[in-house]
Amino acid sequence: MEYSKIKNSKVLVTGGAGFIGSNLCENLLQYQNEVVCLDNFSTGRMENISHLIENKKFKLIKGDIRDLNDCIESMQGVEVVLQQAALGSVPRSINDPITTNEVNVSGFLNVLIAARDSKVKRLVYAASSSTYGDSDILPKMEDVIGKPLSPYAVTKYVNELYAHVFGLNYGLDCIGLRYFNVYGRRQDPNGAYAAVIPKFTMQLMSHQSPIINGSGNNSRDFTYIDNVIQMNHLAAVTNNVAAKGQVFNTAVGERADLNWLIYLLKKYLGEYDNKILNVEIIHGNERKGDIPHSLASIEKAETILGYSPSHNLEKGLKEAVNWYWRNLK
Repeated sequence: MEYSKIKNSKVLVTGGAGFIGSNLCENLLQYQNEVVCLDNFSTGRMENISHLIENKKFKLIKGDIRDLNDCIESMQGVEVVLQQAALGSVPRSINDPITTNEVNVSGFLNVLIAARDSKVKRLVYAASSSTYGDSDILPKMEDVIGKPLSPYAVTKYVNELYAHVFGLNYGLDCIGLRYFNVYGRRQDPNGAYAAVIPKFTMQLMSHQSPIINGSGNNSRDFTYIDNVIQMNHLAAVTNNVAAKGQVFNTAVGERADLNWLIYLLKKYLGEYDNKILNVEIIHGNERKGDIPHSLASIEKAETILGYSPSHNLEKGLKEAVNWYWRNLK
């Protein structure tokens, strides 16, 4: 689908070797952009960007947003920053709140300072649906949030506050994107903090029983990577003054519970291997810090940015499953 895109610009993607960052780097190169990728490879992976290394318009800087000098170096001549670098995962933040805060708050502050001093035209940053916290109002509207339920949620809300303050005091042009349960190609299925879709997909492909936390009635607004790429482009290029300093839900505007998600995964994977249809599902305990339901209103993004999600859950899952089957089986 056609929408306004970043073209012929110099763009920094922090966390550019990660799941979302690498997809952004790859996509940006298709539109004659010069792309700088900053990553410390704590969660990012070289195989995510190895196919980009030979591209003359791609530059990799191995560095850390916790180091202000690395941030300053990576922003030389940069017009747009897409700030994706962060330590994700609610459980990780509960187990290690100090490191989560160092990366997500102190690191983010370094990015803001470097962007201010480098006079970048716009900084688009990854915010999070976890900011809605204990608010049980559905759908989630950008102006109504609750109290955070995890250290991770605290850090992502602090990002929004810092971005607001830098706009207010220094004129830094910042737009935040509250990501809702992003999934898709290159999302890591391994590790203790793997996201639910790649983790379940890999387990089913190996005929292992996925464990659903709780009853499976918890629901999420699962958002395919291509919708996220679209939002980053739109936020980076918009001239609508109503967008300045704002945060926008980045989602589909539909929700599915985990039981339905597993049903779809088994159905789509079953097209490759019908034994997967008979894999048993196990239910475990509820997970700490989890919100029961999440559903975004995307009206603000539609109205101000012209956002129109290209993938609903069924379309996105089908593409994601195809990618995992071809690349990781």
